[in-house]
Amino acid sequence: MPTRKSGLGRGLEALIPKAERTFSIIPIEKIRPNPRQPRENFDEEALASLAASIQEVGLLQPIIVNDNDEGVYTLVAGERRLRAARRVGLSELPVIIRQGEDDKLLTEALIENLQREDLTVLEEAAAYQQLLDDFLLTHEEIGRRVGKSRSAVTNALRLLQLPASIQGMLERGELTGGHARALLGLEDRAFCEHVAHKAAEEGWSVRQVEDAVRVRNRVGEKSRRVRAARPAAIIALEERLQDSLKAPVHIRYGAKKKGRISIEFSSLDDLERIFKDLL
Repeated sequence: MPTRKSGLGRGLEALIPKAERTFSIIPIEKIRPNPRQPRENFDEEALASLAASIQEVGLLQPIIVNDNDEGVYTLVAGERRLRAARRVGLSELPVIIRQGEDDKLLTEALIENLQREDLTVLEEAAAYQQLLDDFLLTHEEIGRRVGKSRSAVTNALRLLQLPASIQGMLERGELTGGHARALLGLEDRAFCEHVAHKAAEEGWSVRQVEDAVRVRNRVGEKSRRVRAARPAAIIALEERLQDSLKAPVHIRYGAKKKGRISIEFSSLDDLERIFKDLL
């Protein structure tokens, strides 16, 4: 599978026609916070997740600034992105320099190019997120204006919830959008990353990823149904084994304090990996 590494802000630079944009890369120290920004508190977990994503794939959504004509720029939109970029030590950022106070032309340019530019699925999702964050459009409004269903927009945005390492594989072309959408069915982030790496390394099809997710979720549902009937110590041990082996583990514990441990594997290579981990 071919690999591809996105440059800083490449996706959103492509979103705006050259005749209608003032796109630039500027030093981060020249960007000043918006004094009218009413929001002072940001969710720490969400900010850390965004910082990890930026460190892995770069800043896919440029921030929007006003030029003060003094070599300094005032932030218009993108406070979270600016804070996360500073956190990971970026020295310069992609920006869109807004001309005047009318954002309508900028919004229309973003939407027009979403329909025609060759963007990756992650860049497309980042563009949707910018329309949500910076221009306050709803999922339904975005879908209507780009010719897609509301659910298609919502599902695209969910890709931004994947762990940063998986976003990196997706942006480099090591996984396809189909693989990534299948992985969204996993709640366990560690196991999700394990499946993603296996899929990339071994060239799994989307169907193989879907099967791995289905097996894991079926096992998880069974575990939830019997969890209440088992001692807490057994449950804790089972979870430790699953984390250690990166595979579904089940411990059956009987009334006579006897039982059985079973370990599931998704392929012969997976079985060999588990066997080596056990030795």
